[in-house]
Amino acid sequence: MNNTNYTISIYTENNVGLLNRISAIFLKRHININSITCSESEISNVYRFIIVVNVNDLQILKLVRQIEKQIEVIAAFFHTDDETIFLETALYKVKSKSLFEERQIQNIIKESRANMVTVKPDFFVIEKTGWRDETEDLYQKLKPYGLLQFVRSGRISVSKKSMEISKFLK
Repeated sequence: MNNTNYTISIYTENNVGLLNRISAIFLKRHININSITCSESEISNVYRFIIVVNVNDLQILKLVRQIEKQIEVIAAFFHTDDETIFLETALYKVKSKSLFEERQIQNIIKESRANMVTVKPDFFVIEKTGWRDETEDLYQKLKPYGLLQFVRSGRISVSKKSMEISKFLK
């Protein structure tokens, strides 16, 4: 069986220790989590985990079934990359000297459609939202100019089709 990238969306109550129990499910199956984010969802007092994994069809079914057995989990869904709209955000901290001495860096920022977040005497920070290859490309272009720090968020996504989470709450 071939592995596929899956985005798992887990709607939950906000309880202490839930992340630990969910990650233990992946650990027991020796499945690496490629990306994980959590935030409030579109429903009041309901949180949403978005977890990206690369597994086969049978593994994803078993994973989601096991996740749904957790008491605090309201519902869990999985989608392929083709079934979702997804992005990531990255922050790049670069030496300020580069901004003023290297004109090319301004062109790189403009061409990548990134935004300047802050400019300080010692550094400046750039924000880029896009697909993984876009944030990685900007990382490679900024490296020669004194990249001080780099961080990328986990995937955020919405499914193209309705997940009908509201029916689980009734």
